[in-house]
Amino acid sequence: MSDELSIDTVSLSELRANATRVVQRAAQTGRVRLTRRGKPIAVLQSLSEYESTQEEASFMKAVVAGVVDLEAGLAVSLDEVKRRLLVGKHLR
Repeated sequence: MSDELSIDTVSLSELRANATRVVQRAAQTGRVRLTRRGKPIAVLQSLSEYESTQEEASFMKAVVAGVVDLEAGLAVSLDEVKRRLLVGKHLR
């Protein structure tokens, strides 16, 4: 993620007056911070930034689930995975 200080900041009143320009800026830079009375209230993200964030979150959830499985003793050896996959092919 880019440095928090480099995020463009736009007030809600500027967003209302120049919505297209603000959305284009978000699309170009990745994110625009929205403020109300000088206080941050929301972030407008480009689609690529949003998708990247979602992909990263999904990956981290999978890693955590894997660690939980390992700690619970649910690990399976590579040989066992191969055996299960071969058995599955024979069942089709």
